Amino acid sequence: MSLKKASILIIIILLIDQVSKLYIKTHFQLHQSLEVFSWFKIYFVENDGMAWGTKLSDIIPFISDRTAKLCLTTFRIFAIFGIGYWLVSSIKKHQSKTLLLALVFIFAGALGNIIDSVFYGFSFNDSFGQVASFMHKDGGYDKVLFGNVVDMLYFPMWQGNLPEWVPVIGGRNFIFFEPVFNIADVAIATGFSILLFFNKKAFPLKEENI
Repeated sequence: MSLKKASILIIIILLIDQVSKLYIKTHFQLHQSLEVFSWFKIYFVENDGMAWGTKLSDIIPFISDRTAKLCLTTFRIFAIFGIGYWLVSSIKKHQSKTLLLALVFIFAGALGNIIDSVFYGFSFNDSFGQVASFMHKDGGYDKVLFGNVVDMLYFPMWQGNLPEWVPVIGGRNFIFFEPVFNIADVAIATGFSILLFFNKKAFPLKEENI
């Protein structure tokens, strides 16, 4: 895969991700949902933390939510530079197509969520009880680096009470699949899945000269 092809694929993933987020942000109120199928809904939520809404301040309780948010966004920015360097370096070294494809998905997904975190706070007003506007005259809902990631894909395929004998979650109401996510998350998960399931193709062992 050439740098040009990798860039085109990244742009395509970013466009799909950002267009879907912009549409949701400018057409839905927060927590508004639209049922597409019984097992799939468009459900607008905003994530100001990590995966599944976990905040850094939940893990490190002595820092404030604002500090945790700033640290998380800053870490994401440094991480995307690291992933980008790995991708470009791998292309120059003619690494396996499997590895390059995985890195493209991870980079595009990470960049898509970083755009939300960095820019959405000052670009949109809030979505509580109203549909947000882009570059509203009264300003955004927060400052640069303090934006929330827009999520909307929700797959509640099954819901019910689990038997008491099920470890940990037995006897509780359970929803499968409960997390709400976005296209960028799908890209990141796809990239990591490629690395996990096609590890030998991504990192082929060089044959030693006998």
